[in-house]
Amino acid sequence: MRKETKEPMHVLRSMVIAFSIYSKIPVPQFEWSEEDMKYMLCFFPWVGAVIGICIYIWSRLRIMLGIGKFCYIMIAAAIPLIITGGFHADGFMDTMDAIHSYQPEEKRLEILKDSHIGAFSVIMFAIYGLIYMGAFSEIADEKLIRIICGGFFLSRCLSGISVVSFKPAKKDGMLCLFAGKSDKVVVRRLLYLQAFVCACFMLFQSLYAGIIVIVAGILAFVYYYYRCKREFGGITGDTAGYFILICEGSMVSAAALLGALIK
Repeated sequence: MRKETKEPMHVLRSMVIAFSIYSKIPVPQFEWSEEDMKYMLCFFPWVGAVIGICIYIWSRLRIMLGIGKFCYIMIAAAIPLIITGGFHADGFMDTMDAIHSYQPEEKRLEILKDSHIGAFSVIMFAIYGLIYMGAFSEIADEKLIRIICGGFFLSRCLSGISVVSFKPAKKDGMLCLFAGKSDKVVVRRLLYLQAFVCACFMLFQSLYAGIIVIVAGILAFVYYYYRCKREFGGITGDTAGYFILICEGSMVSAAALLGALIK
């Protein structure tokens, strides 16, 4: 009876932990227990839902207030960074430094742990940002905007699935901690279910556009698996952040291509 009473509380705490780690949204602070972390990854996509909702609201405000395109694009690109505190961007930059070091695998893993940033990380993040903002500027169709907003949720579903499914590159670190504490079977099933619901939402907006954007996200997922396996022998917490940006960039670029064709 006690276990049944405590289980909903552990689920609620898992949600709070997810927002505490993966966002800058203020949440109650408490001491974490192993039970509290079992379902934490199930709520990771919800951070993406907040990002998507905020970007959609911003897109509506742009129309209502007549906000200029340049201002709209810059703030739309900043919203994910503001909500996450650049958490995933940090992983992207560390991964870029490691990959472009062209060092042996062990050395690349050491570079991932290095808190200092190198020239390649800055250059690649700048290139990514320019491509992302350029692509986003081509998305004007209302349905495409809603599909992209759903993409922030889908990318985190796929990232969570990779954490509980892919081989880790190291036996320590944040990713191993979260994967080890998770109820992998339940988390994996719930993430697949959430990804399916999100995909249905995206397809409901536009079947053709939804398929293209979803396929772009899945291709990024496959690329991530094989690239990390080749470069690091598995995934880490930093590469998980790298994937979030690669996946979202791929989906935004696919939507931009469709947006350009629609014009």
